[in-house]
Amino acid sequence: MKKRSAFKIFLAVQNALFLRELAMRFSSGRMGLFWTFFEPFFQIMVFVVIKILFFSTGENNFDFAVFLALNFTAFNMFKHIVMKSVKAFKANKALFIYKQVKPIDTIIARTLVEVFITAIIIVIFLFLGFYFEYDMEVKDLTMVTFGFIYFIIFSFSFALLLAVLNTFIESIGKLVGFLLTALMFASAVFYNLAFLPLEIQSILLYNPVTHFMEMIHGSYFYGLDDSLVSYGYIFFWTLSLLFIGLWLYVKLEKRILTV
Repeated sequence: MKKRSAFKIFLAVQNALFLRELAMRFSSGRMGLFWTFFEPFFQIMVFVVIKILFFSTGENNFDFAVFLALNFTAFNMFKHIVMKSVKAFKANKALFIYKQVKPIDTIIARTLVEVFITAIIIVIFLFLGFYFEYDMEVKDLTMVTFGFIYFIIFSFSFALLLAVLNTFIESIGKLVGFLLTALMFASAVFYNLAFLPLEIQSILLYNPVTHFMEMIHGSYFYGLDDSLVSYGYIFFWTLSLLFIGLWLYVKLEKRILTV
C-alpha cells in the first residue's frame, strides 16, 4: 500500500475530529443547540432595548442593530474558540493513543467548528437583515473579511497558549470565563470607540481585541472608520501569542500526552 503523506494524514485527522466535535456540539441537548444560535440574537435584543430606554436613538449614522449583530458575531466567535479550546487537550486525551492524532489537532478542529457555526450565524443574520430591510450595505467587504480571518488567527493563537497553560495550571481554565466577560465590555463590542472620551480610549486601546472590533465595524459602516486601529499592534500581539503558544506546545507536547 502507498504510504500517505503527512499532510494527507493531517487532513484525515482534521476531518474526523471536525465531524466528532460538530456532532458533540449539536448533540448536547435541544437547549444547547438552541442557545448556540440564539445567543447573539438575545444579546442584540438586550442592548437594543437598553439603547432605546436609556440613550438617544437618533445619534448614530449607522444601523445600531446591524452594528451589534456584526460585533457580537465576531466577538462570540473569538469567545467560543477560546472557551472550547482551553480544555481540549484533557477532553480528547483518549484519542492521543493514536499516534496520528496530536493535541494541537484538537485545537485546530475546535477552531474550525466555531468558524463553521459563525458562518451559519452570519448567513442567518444576512437573511433576516435583507428580509426586514435593514441597512446592510458594506463599505469594504474585503477588509471586513480580512478582519474576520485575522481575528480567527489571533483567537487560535490565544486559545493554544491558554490550552497549554491550562494543562499544568488548572486555575487558568477557571479564570477564562471571567476574562472573556471583562473583554466583552472593554472591546468596543456594543459601542464605537470614537464616541468615548480620549482618556478612556487610550486605556481601551491597550486591549488588542478592541483593535479587531474597530477594524471590523470600521470597515463595514460608511459612518465609521479604522483610524484608531494600530495594525502593527495587533500584528505584534498575534505573532507573539502564536510564537509563545507554539514554542510551549513543542517543548511540552510529550508532557501534555502523559498528564
